[in-house]
Order: sequence, then C-alpha cells, then structure tokens
Amino acid sequence: MKKLLWFLILACNFAWGQMPDISTVWLNNSKPYTGTIGDRGQELKIKVNISEQNKKNDQEYFISGYSLVNDSYAKYEGKITITKYRDTKRKGVVFGDYELAEEPTGKHIGIFKGKFIYTFKWNKKTEKIEGQYIELIGDWKSYDGKLDFKTRLKNQ
Repeated sequence: MKKLLWFLILACNFAWGQMPDISTVWLNNSKPYTGTIGDRGQELKIKVNISEQNKKNDQEYFISGYSLVNDSYAKYEGKITITKYRDTKRKGVVFGDYELAEEPTGKHIGIFKGKFIYTFKWNKKTEKIEGQYIELIGDWKSYDGKLDFKTRLKNQ
C-alpha cells in the first residue's frame, strides 16, 4: 500500500509539474540564428527579438523578430512548442516544433515550419547552463504556394 501511495504522489507531481520559463534561451544572446535555405544553400538568418512563455501552456513560447535572405527582409511572429524533454545529470535535451509566419508584405514571404533540438550542459559548480546548442530543421513555404525550400538553422 505504501508503494502505491508513493507512486501516486510521484505521478501527480510529474503531471502537474511546471516547465521552467526558458524564454531567454530563444533570444540566443541577441545573436541571429544562421543557416541555409534551398538547394543552393543560400544564407538565411533569423533573429528573435521577443520571446515569452505562454501563460496558459508552459510548453509553448511566443516569439517574434525578423528573417533575412539576401536582400529580402521580413518581420515574423510565431511559436515554439516543446514536445519532449530528456535530462541526465550533466546534459539536457529539449525537442519540439516551431512555426514562424512572416508578415504578408513584400516579395518572397511565407511560413517557416519544422522541428528543433536544444541541447545544453549543466555545470553543478556554477549552477548555470553551458554549451548551448540549438538547431532548427524544417521547411519554408511561400504564401502563394509556388516556393517550397528546406531550411536548416543553428545558434552561434
């Protein structure tokens, strides 16, 4: 009976546990995420200017900023959703999805959509995160449906 009670307490704590607010992670120390778009590997940069945790769903973050490909600059808004978290004593890995919709102004605008992986190391002595690595892999599709490119981004 005691084992069953402990199991129920542990399960309840896990079910109602809250995700810590990691919205500053997505800001990437004010540096853009860099990578490529398309088959020719054109340079792509995405900068996150605002990142806020959803108050109703702590696994979701609202972000906004801008994207840049060659001379094509566009503001966007979107969300990052955490789908899975794996933790060991020294390393954490967070998996999820992202969707970023560019403002429908100008030429060559659309939606970025895909998966991300965020890995980091935990320093016990300083009690701080070190060695952060974020990678976003997905697609960009134009609003008119004529263009569809693979994208790959990472933090600096």
